[in-house]
Amino acid sequence: MNSRMLEAASVSPGWLAVAAIGVAVVAYFLGCFNGAVLVSRYILRDDIREHGSGNAGLTNFYRTFGGPLTLAVILSDAVKAVLAVLFAMFIAGHISPELVTLSKYWAGAFCMIGHMFPCTFQFRGGKGVLSGSAVAIVIGVGGGGVLPSWIIPVTVWGGFIVLVAATRYVSLGSCWGGASFIVASWVVYQDPLILLLAAVMGGLLLWGHRGNMVRLVQGNERKFSFRKKEPAPGAEEEKPAPETTESEPKDGEAPEQTAEPEEKV
Repeated sequence: MNSRMLEAASVSPGWLAVAAIGVAVVAYFLGCFNGAVLVSRYILRDDIREHGSGNAGLTNFYRTFGGPLTLAVILSDAVKAVLAVLFAMFIAGHISPELVTLSKYWAGAFCMIGHMFPCTFQFRGGKGVLSGSAVAIVIGVGGGGVLPSWIIPVTVWGGFIVLVAATRYVSLGSCWGGASFIVASWVVYQDPLILLLAAVMGGLLLWGHRGNMVRLVQGNERKFSFRKKEPAPGAEEEKPAPETTESEPKDGEAPEQTAEPEEKV
């Protein structure tokens, strides 16, 4: 696949392959540090994947546990994606400045793969919304291609915020983010390799939301709410004990005696 960025870099294929593999490995294992799983298992002592939708993502974590620890999930998933991209930029910058933009997409793709399919947690991770959104922001910082690169995060985040605010469907905004990221990346860079990596990232996010898309079409998708956390499935509300009404004896009457069952021989 021809890429003007690779052609402009003029790097030997051997060194390029070594750098690409190294960045992919680091980005993948950074992605494996899933915030929702780490917080729920090692702080709350309750695996988030055993509750709600079974997804190790922000929305399911908030619905199940709520509380200030939700911020820890947001930070961990966003920071790991930023670190993965910054590491890739550092390596690419020392090889050839022409590879920096390409390295952002390369690291972002493998970080999302690690987040969604973490080898550290039985390959059961999240849907990649926070990590992908953080990558989109980092991609938007710096030089662009045919158009300014800030168009990408503005398109992704702008549509996400508008759709979620209007409908309260986080999944709808997330699907917009995945699809618009692919289109915006092509419009800005018009590079086949960038388009391929953007399609991998956006496609992963859409794949993770395939069940949500079915429920959206059927009209039974759950809306996001800032209310108190919802009870986990299967957890029944504690019912008050039935009140026992005893007939009080009237004045001058002996209290009613309940006959004890006869003992069987």
